[in-house]
Amino acid sequence: MESRGKASDVREVITFAVLTRVFVFGLMVLWRVLGHPYDTSALLNLPCLDPTSSTYFTPILPELSKMLEKFIVWDAVYYIRIAECGYEYEQTFAFLPVFPLCIRFISRTVFYRLIPYLGYRATLSLAGLILNFNFFIISALFFYKVSDIVLKDKRQAYLSMALFCLNPASIFYASIYSESLFSLLTFAGLLAYLHGARWRASCLFAISGGVRSNGVVHGGFLVFNAIQELLKAFYLRNWKVAVHTLYSAIIQTTIVLGPFVAFQTFGYMKLCWREESHMEGNYARPWCSNRLPYLYGYVQSHYWNVGFLRYFEAKQLPNFLLASPILSLAVASFISYVHHRPRFCLTLGLWIHQPVPERVVDKDEQFESDESRLPGMSSKGRLTGIIRHIGYCLAAAITVENLTVSIINRY
Repeated sequence: MESRGKASDVREVITFAVLTRVFVFGLMVLWRVLGHPYDTSALLNLPCLDPTSSTYFTPILPELSKMLEKFIVWDAVYYIRIAECGYEYEQTFAFLPVFPLCIRFISRTVFYRLIPYLGYRATLSLAGLILNFNFFIISALFFYKVSDIVLKDKRQAYLSMALFCLNPASIFYASIYSESLFSLLTFAGLLAYLHGARWRASCLFAISGGVRSNGVVHGGFLVFNAIQELLKAFYLRNWKVAVHTLYSAIIQTTIVLGPFVAFQTFGYMKLCWREESHMEGNYARPWCSNRLPYLYGYVQSHYWNVGFLRYFEAKQLPNFLLASPILSLAVASFISYVHHRPRFCLTLGLWIHQPVPERVVDKDEQFESDESRLPGMSSKGRLTGIIRHIGYCLAAAITVENLTVSIINRY
């Protein structure tokens, strides 16, 4: 009976996610047919610098090809260009490689027979749209499973999943953007983390770091867990467990950071170190000679003007008004959580009982076992504190100070 109930829950989640994707995609098609896109980047279709990267010809179905290419706008221009031609220009290194590689793989395997009919670029566009359709449905299922474990209430978990599917940034998850794949890997990693599979979680978080740069922040889950376990081991004077915990945390965090660091190294080798007749290389770009040649940070700053408080300009006021509902909800949620669990927030969930003043008591605190009174243990579980404290504080701080409104709405 329990397995039937779980199967029914899965069907309901998948059905709801599919219906929302069909609705959003229908709106996208309707807009492309009736409206004129603000961004005209879809019209740009220059040959690759390497002529062997792609083949240009007149497709058998040119009208359908043009329709599919209309979806290649904004960031999708970069993802499709990378999938087609690789990393040709410095600014393309703002977009990490896992998602374009997925598009390229599917277009050259599953959809390769469509290339003569649609053309290669339109086939890449179709592959990106279908991939994100499926990525989002799977991510909604993982989100539901994570919510069910954390909230311990199937109704609230389903409602959370529904809000995720209908969030204001839903268009980004349906377009040829990397958000759907990133969400899938994030929620899959969290599910593994909740089940105690730390190594599997670190691998999934690592792949997410190859999809979007903020995937490296997922290492915070593993670090936080390590701090909790270390405090508990020190409290019990179990030095063997403490050493093993520290060793595991270092390796797991290195795994999470690995793909992003490898991508930065790839960019450095491609753009900075140019071999000439096997002689000493020469440095080409200004960031190449920095003590820490950080390509991603330079590209975001130089080409997109991303940086501390750079977005705070009078001309951006309409955009802040556009993002105000999401920002208001985030701030209100944070305040409400601190109000209901002041003790947990003051101690970051690391040391529940001392040295918090006696007058500061969590309103929803229940009786805890002796084990839960140890440092790093809480009756509410570990993930809740990690997500709501680290997630809200860090994401909100970075968002307000560095990111644009479009990214604020997405996260």
